[in-house]
Amino acid sequence: MTKLNTFEQAVETYEPVLGLETHIELDTRTKMFCGCATAFGAEPNTQVCPVCLALPGALPVANRAAIEATIKIGLALNCTIASWTRFARKNYFYPDMPKNFQTSQYEEPLCEDGYVEVVVDGEVHRVEIERVHLEEDTGKTLHVGGTTGRIHGATESLVDYNRAGIPLVEIVTRPVPGTGALAPEVARAYTAELRDIVRSLGVSDVRMEQGSLRCDVNLSLNKPGEEWGTRTETKNVNSLRSVERAVRYEVRRQSALLDAGERIFQETRHFHEATGETSPGRSKEEATDYRYFPEPDLAVMEPSREWVEELRASLPELPRKRRERLQAAWALGDKDMQSVVNADAVDLIEATVAAGAAPAGAVKWWLGELSRRANESGAELTALAIDPAQVAELQAMVDDGRLNDKLARQVIDGVLAGEGSPAEVAQKRGLEVVSDTGALETAVDEAIAANPAVADKIRGGTHAAAGVLIGAVMKATKGQADAGAVRQIILDKLS
Repeated sequence: MTKLNTFEQAVETYEPVLGLETHIELDTRTKMFCGCATAFGAEPNTQVCPVCLALPGALPVANRAAIEATIKIGLALNCTIASWTRFARKNYFYPDMPKNFQTSQYEEPLCEDGYVEVVVDGEVHRVEIERVHLEEDTGKTLHVGGTTGRIHGATESLVDYNRAGIPLVEIVTRPVPGTGALAPEVARAYTAELRDIVRSLGVSDVRMEQGSLRCDVNLSLNKPGEEWGTRTETKNVNSLRSVERAVRYEVRRQSALLDAGERIFQETRHFHEATGETSPGRSKEEATDYRYFPEPDLAVMEPSREWVEELRASLPELPRKRRERLQAAWALGDKDMQSVVNADAVDLIEATVAAGAAPAGAVKWWLGELSRRANESGAELTALAIDPAQVAELQAMVDDGRLNDKLARQVIDGVLAGEGSPAEVAQKRGLEVVSDTGALETAVDEAIAANPAVADKIRGGTHAAAGVLIGAVMKATKGQADAGAVRQIILDKLS
């Protein structure tokens, strides 16, 4: 295998061109073309019927709620809503496709020509949306008996059709050039913004870990001034961090191949969470390979202007406006607010403030110690085993003088280890600040006796030397002394 370039080497020579295709399962009560339930986690093949199993004679009926949700998404993405649109049959064979075709949209999507703007490192990047269309999801194939969960090496494959027919919105961007070395971060920021927009509409839970939001990452490289290169499509990337890593890896891999004079093949690729690498899937089909033709069993859709405007008027506060409101309420500068957005911490901090913490305290913990823990473990911040209410409780204990920051970090250790709430962890581990005057005076007397020269300096008016004695007391009390109280006792005794 060709040795990979570093990312920095790659972007010195080549310009990345991004393209993102995002699939979002809608949170409707029933499937797209039948009345089957859509609840996640049901026993395999218990939410199926003749329509979604494509039994002979079964006819589909379009789900109005799904159409409405798609229009809302299009409006939130600044799209034009079609006045006339229809479904088409996308023909291909795969075991999780009971009909051997997918009911989708082709030349007449429901929403077109939109955009999303994201800010990365102070730069505004506009990602243009080519189309937003509605289709049905496929079933789920489980490959068992192997070690990777993939078909290679498996002893058998099982198909669960519960997901087949769930309403699925596909959002396709136009190519995004000009991102340079920021391409991975722009891809992540766009996916995060899209997730937040859809979540704000209440039409999907957009939980990437459950597959209700799945991202396909397209990437090509070209030298400045040359035509765009051949693209690859990394399929079903299922976390924000992985979107960024997939772009970064493909830039490194493709640049190494081009440097070696080798070809880039237009293909789908699989992303491997454990290594951050991609591997070949199949050669990528063109639209003509799917033999699209209009779906004969469904009528055309003609959303009225009145209906569209009614839906536009019902849109909630969108994420960008919300962030502006929260930034003002939290008294954060642009740079600090961007750090909050980049850390995917807006919801966490808002919930922590709602639970009683001051904004400054909430921001401090989520962007400081907790972000460090997430980075060390390679997890998303939202995946840490601590919730906003617990962070608010922790900050309240600091505010009340029961914990200092050093002790609070030890409390976080316990909460993340599943030992209980901050108060429970502090009690079990004996971590609360020692504020008993008698105990502190004893510790101060011992520190003075052990450091007579320092004590003389303080008696002579050099109060800054008190820091040495405070440090000695903190060491003796394992960091649990109230530093402010200790300082006052020292000055009272020696000044």
